[in-house]
Amino acid sequence: MVLGVGDLTTTTADAAGAGGAPAPGRDRPVRRKSKLTPRQRERYFKMAMYSLAIAAVVAVALVADWETIRRNFFNIDVIREMFPEVITSAAKNTAIYTVLSFGFGLVLALGLALMRMSTIAPFRAFAMGYIELFRGLPALVTLILIGFGIPIAFGVSLGSTLVKGSVGLAIVAGAYMAETIRAGIEAVPRGQFEAARSLGMSKNRTMFTIILPQAFRIIIPPLTNELVLLIKDTSLFFILGSTAGTKELTKFARDFMTTSRNATPLTVVAVVYLLITLPLTYVVRRMERNAAKAR
Repeated sequence: MVLGVGDLTTTTADAAGAGGAPAPGRDRPVRRKSKLTPRQRERYFKMAMYSLAIAAVVAVALVADWETIRRNFFNIDVIREMFPEVITSAAKNTAIYTVLSFGFGLVLALGLALMRMSTIAPFRAFAMGYIELFRGLPALVTLILIGFGIPIAFGVSLGSTLVKGSVGLAIVAGAYMAETIRAGIEAVPRGQFEAARSLGMSKNRTMFTIILPQAFRIIIPPLTNELVLLIKDTSLFFILGSTAGTKELTKFARDFMTTSRNATPLTVVAVVYLLITLPLTYVVRRMERNAAKAR
Protein backbone atom coordinates (compact mmCIF):
# COMPACT_ATOMS: atom_id res chain seq x y z
CA MET A 1 0.00 0.00 0.00
CA VAL A 2 1.43 3.32 -1.01
CA LEU A 3 0.73 6.39 1.15
CA GLY A 4 0.70 9.87 -0.23
CA VAL A 5 2.17 12.89 1.40
CA GLY A 6 -1.24 14.03 2.66
CA ASP A 7 -1.94 10.64 4.18
CA LEU A 8 1.45 10.68 5.98
CA THR A 9 0.73 14.10 7.46
CA THR A 10 -2.68 12.98 8.66
CA THR A 11 -1.28 9.81 10.19
CA THR A 12 1.40 11.72 12.10
CA ALA A 13 -1.14 14.19 13.46
CA ASP A 14 -3.43 11.33 14.49
CA ALA A 15 -0.56 9.61 16.32
CA ALA A 16 0.24 12.78 18.22
CA GLY A 17 -3.41 13.19 19.16
CA ALA A 18 -3.55 9.56 20.31
CA GLY A 19 -1.05 10.08 23.09
CA GLY A 20 2.20 10.84 21.36
CA ALA A 21 4.35 13.84 22.20
CA PRO A 22 2.98 17.09 20.80
CA ALA A 23 4.82 18.53 17.91
CA PRO A 24 7.27 21.27 18.83
CA GLY A 25 5.67 24.69 18.97
CA ARG A 26 2.11 23.40 18.97
CA ASP A 27 -0.49 23.62 21.76
CA ARG A 28 2.02 25.56 23.95
CA PRO A 29 0.65 28.60 25.91
CA VAL A 30 1.99 31.91 24.70
CA ARG A 31 3.62 33.93 27.50
CA ARG A 32 2.90 37.61 27.17
CA LYS A 33 5.57 39.95 28.35
CA SER A 34 4.57 42.93 30.49
CA LYS A 35 4.41 46.10 28.48
CA LEU A 36 5.47 48.25 31.49
CA THR A 37 9.13 48.83 32.16
CA PRO A 38 10.38 48.97 35.77
CA ARG A 39 10.70 52.74 35.48
CA GLN A 40 7.11 53.06 34.32
CA ARG A 41 5.87 50.85 37.16
CA GLU A 42 7.78 52.99 39.63
CA ARG A 43 6.30 56.15 38.15
CA TYR A 44 2.76 54.77 38.32
CA PHE A 45 3.32 53.68 41.92
CA LYS A 46 4.47 57.20 42.87
CA MET A 47 1.47 58.69 41.10
CA ALA A 48 -0.83 56.38 43.07
CA MET A 49 0.83 57.36 46.37
CA TYR A 50 0.61 61.07 45.54
CA SER A 51 -3.04 60.68 44.61
CA LEU A 52 -3.73 58.87 47.87
CA ALA A 53 -1.97 61.58 49.89
CA ILE A 54 -3.85 64.36 48.10
CA ALA A 55 -7.12 62.55 48.68
CA ALA A 56 -6.34 62.22 52.38
CA VAL A 57 -5.49 65.93 52.67
CA VAL A 58 -8.67 66.92 50.86
CA ALA A 59 -10.74 64.62 53.09
CA VAL A 60 -9.22 66.14 56.25
CA ALA A 61 -9.75 69.65 54.88
CA LEU A 62 -13.42 68.91 54.21
CA VAL A 63 -14.26 67.35 57.57
CA ALA A 64 -12.09 69.55 59.85
CA ASP A 65 -13.70 72.19 62.04
CA TRP A 66 -11.44 75.06 61.01
CA GLU A 67 -13.07 77.61 63.25
CA THR A 68 -12.43 75.49 66.34
CA ILE A 69 -8.85 74.84 65.23
CA ARG A 70 -8.24 78.54 64.65
CA ARG A 71 -9.77 79.53 67.99
CA ASN A 72 -7.79 76.97 70.01
CA PHE A 73 -4.45 76.81 68.19
CA PHE A 74 -4.09 80.09 66.28
CA ASN A 75 -5.82 82.63 68.49
CA ILE A 76 -4.48 86.06 67.54
CA ASP A 77 -5.37 87.62 70.90
CA VAL A 78 -3.40 84.99 72.80
CA ILE A 79 -0.44 85.37 70.45
CA ARG A 80 -0.38 89.12 71.08
CA GLU A 81 -0.36 88.58 74.83
CA MET A 82 2.66 86.27 74.58
CA PHE A 83 4.87 88.85 72.92
CA PRO A 84 7.49 90.05 73.52
CA GLU A 85 8.12 87.87 76.61
CA VAL A 86 8.22 84.67 74.58
CA ILE A 87 11.29 86.02 72.77
CA THR A 88 12.94 88.35 75.28
CA SER A 89 12.61 85.96 78.22
CA ALA A 90 11.69 82.36 77.29
CA ALA A 91 13.70 82.05 74.08
CA LYS A 92 16.63 83.91 75.65
CA ASN A 93 16.67 81.54 78.63
CA THR A 94 16.50 78.53 76.32
CA ALA A 95 19.50 79.83 74.39
CA ILE A 96 21.47 80.48 77.59
CA TYR A 97 20.72 77.02 78.99
CA THR A 98 21.70 75.42 75.70
CA VAL A 99 25.01 77.29 75.35
CA LEU A 100 26.04 76.58 78.95
CA SER A 101 25.09 72.90 78.72
CA PHE A 102 26.90 72.49 75.42
CA GLY A 103 30.02 74.30 76.63
CA PHE A 104 30.32 72.32 79.86
CA GLY A 105 29.46 69.10 78.05
CA LEU A 106 32.09 69.67 75.35
CA VAL A 107 34.87 70.22 77.90
CA LEU A 108 33.76 67.13 79.81
CA ALA A 109 33.50 65.11 76.58
CA LEU A 110 37.03 66.03 75.52
CA GLY A 111 38.45 64.82 78.81
CA LEU A 112 36.42 61.61 78.66
CA ALA A 113 37.48 60.93 75.06
CA LEU A 114 41.17 61.31 75.93
CA MET A 115 40.72 59.08 78.99
CA ARG A 116 38.88 56.57 76.83
CA MET A 117 41.92 56.36 74.53
CA SER A 118 44.50 56.45 77.33
CA THR A 119 47.03 53.69 77.86
CA ILE A 120 46.25 53.80 81.60
CA ALA A 121 43.68 51.11 82.32
CA PRO A 122 41.86 52.85 85.25
CA PHE A 123 41.31 55.94 83.09
CA ARG A 124 39.85 53.82 80.30
CA ALA A 125 37.63 51.93 82.74
CA PHE A 126 36.30 55.13 84.33
CA ALA A 127 35.58 56.75 80.96
CA MET A 128 33.84 53.65 79.62
CA GLY A 129 31.74 53.29 82.79
CA TYR A 130 30.73 56.95 82.74
CA ILE A 131 29.83 56.92 79.05
CA GLU A 132 27.78 53.75 79.27
CA LEU A 133 26.01 54.89 82.44
CA PHE A 134 24.85 58.29 81.29
CA ARG A 135 24.09 57.19 77.74
CA GLY A 136 21.84 54.54 79.23
CA LEU A 137 19.99 56.81 81.67
CA PRO A 138 17.21 59.15 80.50
CA ALA A 139 18.17 62.81 80.70
CA LEU A 140 15.17 63.46 82.96
CA VAL A 141 16.49 60.96 85.54
CA THR A 142 19.88 62.70 85.52
CA LEU A 143 18.26 66.09 86.05
CA ILE A 144 16.22 64.77 88.99
CA LEU A 145 19.39 63.24 90.46
CA ILE A 146 21.27 66.54 90.20
CA GLY A 147 18.34 68.72 91.23
CA PHE A 148 16.90 66.67 94.10
CA GLY A 149 18.79 63.42 94.74
CA ILE A 150 22.19 64.85 95.60
CA PRO A 151 20.85 67.82 97.63
CA ILE A 152 18.61 65.50 99.68
CA ALA A 153 21.34 62.89 100.20
CA PHE A 154 24.14 65.27 101.20
CA GLY A 155 22.20 68.28 102.43
CA VAL A 156 23.83 70.65 99.97
CA SER A 157 22.42 73.15 97.52
CA LEU A 158 23.69 73.13 93.96
CA GLY A 159 22.44 76.60 93.20
CA SER A 160 19.74 77.92 90.91
CA THR A 161 17.81 76.18 88.17
CA LEU A 162 20.32 77.58 85.69
CA VAL A 163 23.23 75.82 87.40
CA LYS A 164 21.47 72.55 88.20
CA GLY A 165 19.88 72.23 84.77
CA SER A 166 23.01 73.15 82.84
CA VAL A 167 25.16 70.75 84.86
CA GLY A 168 22.61 67.96 84.47
CA LEU A 169 22.37 68.30 80.70
CA ALA A 170 26.14 68.76 80.41
CA ILE A 171 26.67 65.44 82.17
CA VAL A 172 24.41 63.69 79.68
CA ALA A 173 25.69 65.54 76.61
CA GLY A 174 29.29 64.89 77.64
CA ALA A 175 28.73 61.14 77.50
CA TYR A 176 27.40 61.32 73.94
CA MET A 177 29.92 63.84 72.65
CA ALA A 178 32.82 61.88 74.15
CA GLU A 179 32.15 59.02 71.76
CA THR A 180 31.81 61.49 68.89
CA ILE A 181 35.17 63.08 69.69
CA ARG A 182 36.83 59.69 70.06
CA ALA A 183 35.53 58.64 66.66
CA GLY A 184 36.84 61.88 65.15
CA ILE A 185 40.29 61.34 66.65
CA GLU A 186 40.42 57.80 65.31
CA ALA A 187 39.35 59.05 61.88
CA VAL A 188 42.52 61.16 61.57
CA PRO A 189 45.12 59.15 59.61
CA ARG A 190 47.70 57.50 61.84
CA GLY A 191 50.44 58.95 59.67
CA GLN A 192 49.68 62.43 61.04
CA PHE A 193 50.59 61.32 64.56
CA GLU A 194 53.69 59.45 63.41
CA ALA A 195 54.91 62.39 61.32
CA ALA A 196 54.55 64.79 64.25
CA ARG A 197 56.35 62.39 66.58
CA SER A 198 59.18 61.99 64.06
CA LEU A 199 59.69 65.76 64.22
CA GLY A 200 60.28 65.52 67.95
CA MET A 201 56.86 66.71 69.15
CA SER A 202 55.56 65.28 72.41
CA LYS A 203 52.39 63.18 72.54
CA ASN A 204 50.37 65.91 74.24
CA ARG A 205 51.51 68.58 71.82
CA THR A 206 50.81 66.32 68.87
CA MET A 207 47.32 65.58 70.15
CA PHE A 208 46.34 69.19 70.84
CA THR A 209 48.01 70.91 67.89
CA ILE A 210 47.84 68.31 65.12
CA ILE A 211 45.23 65.63 65.81
CA LEU A 212 42.40 67.47 67.60
CA PRO A 213 42.08 70.34 65.08
CA GLN A 214 41.65 67.81 62.28
CA ALA A 215 39.29 65.69 64.36
CA PHE A 216 37.03 68.63 65.15
CA ARG A 217 36.71 69.49 61.47
CA ILE A 218 35.41 65.95 60.95
CA ILE A 219 32.96 65.95 63.86
CA ILE A 220 31.42 69.40 63.46
CA PRO A 221 28.20 67.99 61.89
CA PRO A 222 27.48 65.46 64.67
CA LEU A 223 28.36 68.04 67.32
CA THR A 224 25.89 70.43 65.74
CA ASN A 225 23.27 67.68 65.89
CA GLU A 226 23.99 67.35 69.61
CA LEU A 227 23.48 71.09 69.98
CA VAL A 228 20.06 70.78 68.35
CA LEU A 229 19.16 67.96 70.75
CA LEU A 230 20.23 70.09 73.71
CA ILE A 231 17.97 72.92 72.56
CA LYS A 232 15.01 70.55 72.78
CA ASP A 233 16.21 68.91 75.99
CA THR A 234 16.08 72.24 77.83
CA SER A 235 12.32 71.64 77.94
CA LEU A 236 13.09 69.18 80.78
CA PHE A 237 14.16 72.05 83.05
CA PHE A 238 10.55 72.41 84.22
CA ILE A 239 11.15 69.51 86.64
CA LEU A 240 13.62 71.65 88.60
CA GLY A 241 11.18 74.51 89.14
CA SER A 242 11.48 78.03 87.84
CA THR A 243 10.69 81.64 88.53
CA ALA A 244 9.10 84.18 86.22
CA GLY A 245 12.50 85.18 84.89
CA THR A 246 13.99 81.69 84.45
CA LYS A 247 11.28 79.94 82.41
CA GLU A 248 12.40 78.32 79.18
CA LEU A 249 10.14 78.03 76.15
CA THR A 250 8.18 74.92 77.12
CA LYS A 251 7.55 75.99 80.72
CA PHE A 252 6.52 79.45 79.50
CA ALA A 253 4.02 77.89 77.08
CA ARG A 254 2.59 75.51 79.67
CA ASP A 255 1.98 78.28 82.20
CA PHE A 256 0.50 80.56 79.56
CA MET A 257 -1.74 77.77 78.32
CA THR A 258 -3.03 77.17 81.84
CA THR A 259 -3.79 80.85 82.28
CA SER A 260 -5.47 81.39 78.92
CA ARG A 261 -7.09 77.93 78.72
CA ASN A 262 -6.00 77.81 75.12
CA ALA A 263 -3.50 75.68 73.15
CA THR A 264 -2.18 78.57 71.06
CA PRO A 265 0.93 79.02 73.28
CA LEU A 266 2.08 75.55 72.24
CA THR A 267 1.77 76.51 68.58
CA VAL A 268 3.78 79.69 69.12
CA VAL A 269 6.53 77.90 71.04
CA ALA A 270 6.69 75.15 68.40
CA VAL A 271 7.27 77.81 65.74
CA VAL A 272 10.01 79.43 67.85
CA TYR A 273 11.74 76.07 68.32
CA LEU A 274 11.62 75.48 64.56
CA LEU A 275 13.03 78.92 63.86
CA ILE A 276 16.00 78.00 66.05
CA THR A 277 16.56 74.38 65.01
CA LEU A 278 15.80 74.37 61.28
CA PRO A 279 18.68 76.70 60.34
CA LEU A 280 21.05 74.54 62.40
CA THR A 281 19.91 71.31 60.75
CA TYR A 282 20.28 73.00 57.34
CA VAL A 283 23.85 73.96 58.24
CA VAL A 284 24.53 70.35 59.27
CA ARG A 285 23.28 69.03 55.93
CA ARG A 286 25.44 71.50 54.03
CA MET A 287 28.52 70.56 56.02
CA GLU A 288 27.87 66.86 55.50
CA ARG A 289 27.50 67.38 51.73
CA ASN A 290 30.68 69.42 51.60
CA ALA A 291 32.55 66.77 53.57
CA ALA A 292 31.27 64.06 51.22
CA LYS A 293 32.45 66.04 48.19
CA ALA A 294 35.86 66.58 49.76
CA ARG A 295 36.35 62.82 49.97
